[in-house]
Amino acid sequence: MRVLITLLLVTVAAFAKRGVTPEDYFAFENISDPHISPSGREVAYVLGTVDEKRNRRVTSVWLVATDGQSAPRRLTAAAVDATSPRWSPDGTKLAFLSTRNAEEGGRPQIFLLPMNGGEALQLSHLKNGAGAFQWSPDGKRFVTLSRTGPGDAGPVAERRSDVRHYSHISYKFNDTGWFDDKRSHLWVLDAVSGTGKQITEGEDWNDTDPQWSPDGLRIAFVSDRTGLEYEAGHNKDVWVIQAIGGGLQAISNHLFDDTQPRWSPDGTQIAFTGETRRRELPKLYVAPATGGDAKLAADGLDLIPTALAWVPGPGAGELRFASGVKGQDHVFRVDPASRKVLPVTSGERAVRAFEVNQKAGLMVYLANDFRHLDDLYVAAADGSKERRLTHLNARLWAELDLAPVERVRYKSTDGWDIDGFLVKPAGWEPGRKYPLVLSVHGGPAGQYGVDWNHEFQVYAAKGWAVFFCNPRGSTGYGEEFERGIVNNWGGMDYADVMAGVDAAVERNPWIDTAQLGVTGGSYGGYMTNWIVSHNNRFKAAVTLRSVSNFISDDGTRDGAYGHEDDFKGFLFDHFEQYWDASPLKYAKNVKTPTLVLHSDNDFRVPLEQGEQWFRALKHYGVTTELVIFPRENHNLTRTGEPRHLVESLNWQLYWFMKYMVGDTGATPPDALLLTK
Repeated sequence: MRVLITLLLVTVAAFAKRGVTPEDYFAFENISDPHISPSGREVAYVLGTVDEKRNRRVTSVWLVATDGQSAPRRLTAAAVDATSPRWSPDGTKLAFLSTRNAEEGGRPQIFLLPMNGGEALQLSHLKNGAGAFQWSPDGKRFVTLSRTGPGDAGPVAERRSDVRHYSHISYKFNDTGWFDDKRSHLWVLDAVSGTGKQITEGEDWNDTDPQWSPDGLRIAFVSDRTGLEYEAGHNKDVWVIQAIGGGLQAISNHLFDDTQPRWSPDGTQIAFTGETRRRELPKLYVAPATGGDAKLAADGLDLIPTALAWVPGPGAGELRFASGVKGQDHVFRVDPASRKVLPVTSGERAVRAFEVNQKAGLMVYLANDFRHLDDLYVAAADGSKERRLTHLNARLWAELDLAPVERVRYKSTDGWDIDGFLVKPAGWEPGRKYPLVLSVHGGPAGQYGVDWNHEFQVYAAKGWAVFFCNPRGSTGYGEEFERGIVNNWGGMDYADVMAGVDAAVERNPWIDTAQLGVTGGSYGGYMTNWIVSHNNRFKAAVTLRSVSNFISDDGTRDGAYGHEDDFKGFLFDHFEQYWDASPLKYAKNVKTPTLVLHSDNDFRVPLEQGEQWFRALKHYGVTTELVIFPRENHNLTRTGEPRHLVESLNWQLYWFMKYMVGDTGATPPDALLLTK
């Protein structure tokens, strides 16, 4: 009888689950930036939540034991933001960044929290705040980034004008807006008094990613010292400076970007990622810490290494990095003896933000999959004996009916192998027909895969299937595949996507081909525009932050003339190629009802791109509407104001309900209709 009651309760609970909504975003808990203590007994991390009433995200620092025997606990106050937890070398203090001191203009400063009890105290008082920072190996100093420039010399009130004046070709960036006269440079601060000294300077470059040498005497960092950074330069190098300041030692000398310097445990070498030609996938190099010829550290590397780390071990230790691969994200190691790249983590999931404590024999990292946001995991240093330390969003997951994803591998029209993915509608039943939404990822240098996607779960909850894929141009499949889009925008990438739709429909006859929708953002928006201007299979389209006209985009985006690597050369020399690849040229062919979503502060794909597409479609009599999000940039659907992010999803649902499904009663979200 007891077993029967239990089964009944489980069945009732299963039927009680609901689909995911856009508004669930307000309840998500997001974890980031985990760091294991020197003892290996605890992990500090950042937890992000949404304050719906204030329409903002809130971050705090938390602590959890690696043995999993106690619940996580908050270390910083709930009312103020805190990020970037970093352990002192002896584990007695935890430094973090916070904007809690309103008197300093909301700029982040370094705070110190004693781990034996007591309040966090502000250490730094830098005029323009502190950025990325790192403890010195002896725990007596910090190296940090702070921005300085000529404008720091006097108060803003004394300036005669607020007119902007630029002489460089690069004068804006999507995330930060219009450039000012300040540049990022290295400061070394005393860990007791907070007093410090700026040890790098320059008005034509930024210095980034400072890394202490094991002996604490030197600091490696990244900078483009050619003076061409603001002239669209691509020549960052690795440099070393004495911690007390002085001259620079060049470590790398490739003609293109060298980044991510990491000292070997004995301090004799520096590893870094480097490029020897434009658009090359970065390779792993090791150079003498005193300067000299850099040598490849790994053979046959055809991935994009990020989060590079040098892990102590026998001999010089080993290099580890994270990378996306075939729709997954994992941690890899370079075997010092064979120089081969070997996986450390595996599985249909996305693993990121790893850190190794070799002394404790542990590695911590975040991992998510298609039905879970990130949680914190700990494993042995070799990746074995994994266990989960957090169960974020568990209460929410218990309420939700989450859709699975399955791979759809297929051949493109020219025989290339392509990875696709299909999400079945929530409550799928055999014998019924279901709409399908095609989604194209941004980039095109990026990848879709098996990690969490709120948008797709929302679509599935509405009873729609979702198909997405990684056409050529995507990362995770090697350099040849990523470069397959060169001189090919709207060519084989389009063929790859449409072949995927054909494969999904052929293998799943329950897909209703009379109810197809298409959407995408950035490059995905470009491809959405291209698709509806080259076929009429889709009943509805939603294009977000999309490119419509390469001619005007290339001169107004934040990366000046940023498409020369994807075409035969610069716009001025190959005007017709740029125009031939622009969806705007083919706007007269569009019949699909199209919703245009764009942000007014988008500096990556400026608002004029969405405006041109909207006006062209109106000109040709296409059913179309334009929705502009104020105060937002290109990252609206990732880091925009929480309410705007949710509203963007609701606009997508409205359009697909009305024109893909045919619900004539569908009503738009509450917005100000300015003109018809």
